[in-house]
Amino acid sequence: MEIVIQKFGGTSVKDSTARKQALVHVKYAIEQGKKVVVVVSAFREPGASYTTDGLLNLVHNDQSKLSTRELDMLVSVGEIVSATVFTEETREAGLNAIALTGREAGIVTDDEFQNTKILNVDPTPIKKAFKTVDVVVVAGFQGATKDGEITTIGRGGSDVSAAILGMALKAKQVDIFTDVAGIMTADPQLVKKARCIKTISYDELANLAHNGARVIHPRAVEIAKQANLSMRIRATYQQPEDLGTLVGEETPTISHYRTVTGLTSQTDLTQFSVTTTVLTSGQIFQLMATQKLSIDFINITPNSVVFNLPQSCTELAEKILTNAGAKYQTVSNCAKVAIVGAGITGTPGITARIVNALAKRHIDILQSADSYTTIWILIKKTDLTAALNGLHDEFLRNHQFTVAQ
Repeated sequence: MEIVIQKFGGTSVKDSTARKQALVHVKYAIEQGKKVVVVVSAFREPGASYTTDGLLNLVHNDQSKLSTRELDMLVSVGEIVSATVFTEETREAGLNAIALTGREAGIVTDDEFQNTKILNVDPTPIKKAFKTVDVVVVAGFQGATKDGEITTIGRGGSDVSAAILGMALKAKQVDIFTDVAGIMTADPQLVKKARCIKTISYDELANLAHNGARVIHPRAVEIAKQANLSMRIRATYQQPEDLGTLVGEETPTISHYRTVTGLTSQTDLTQFSVTTTVLTSGQIFQLMATQKLSIDFINITPNSVVFNLPQSCTELAEKILTNAGAKYQTVSNCAKVAIVGAGITGTPGITARIVNALAKRHIDILQSADSYTTIWILIKKTDLTAALNGLHDEFLRNHQFTVAQ
């Protein structure tokens, strides 16, 4: 029995037209002799009460008096509605199907409600279902504790559901269907020359996902790498024969050597520069941690520490530092750009090309850092579009992102 996983996001199941297109891919897999596990997100239909945001609005969202356990009970409904509706339409299309909640599908989690971690997956219920049906539709984003309490994995968690089920079932393929043709070299809304990347490594995709690319949840990529799963990022509107982006370790199918694979960004950040004349760096970080502020993009010198926080956390961080008597400066409305590529390691001149490309456009770099596959720069948000286009022209203009035949 050959099993494939097909995950459809909220825009891919938002209405009957979208679901009919999703069913084209399900039918195609069955015609190829496969059994199909369909993992669905909640509908992303503006104004509907059964979307995740719509359900949270019913209980006043951040002002809710519900516990995190009860909030998980509530928001899990969105995926259950989606799974049952998709199952109904799958049967209407003439296919044998059954709907399962995350718990019924064998997903066991810890009890960290709202952001749970999967501990184990029992593949038995789905394998048993495949004795009588060809399609098992699973409500994504959710599982249950050992005691049966409903839990949710966090935003984007349906990707994680798909990957973990792929691992447990030793799936032949995990397809993540979205509203874009695959992983792009940059955000096409900001960079008109952005193109689809046909082949990408697990590490490159994980870095893009961690740094702002919202096509897939980074934990899903990490699971796929651990299990050596064959994964594809595809558009629901494409034909089943279209491959989208193939995800895996570098193989001979990459037709050329490339230094940079893609660009991504995060916005609405505030840069903090705090002198260590009053507080030590350790004391500064402890103050942030005590208030559950997760800082990012950290630089430490003998006289100061520099870090970033989301704009929404700025007021609280300023209050903490002021009360502690710390001397600090801030730069608001910042954006962090990540330049990602497996070929960055050991290639001289990458940083020079980044600096020169931005200097041509009179863009100041406020901060930088690097790892073996990623270089980060912090700039003013107003410079983001110009920076992305300049870097794309510098590193990605001449690459042909095609798969060798």
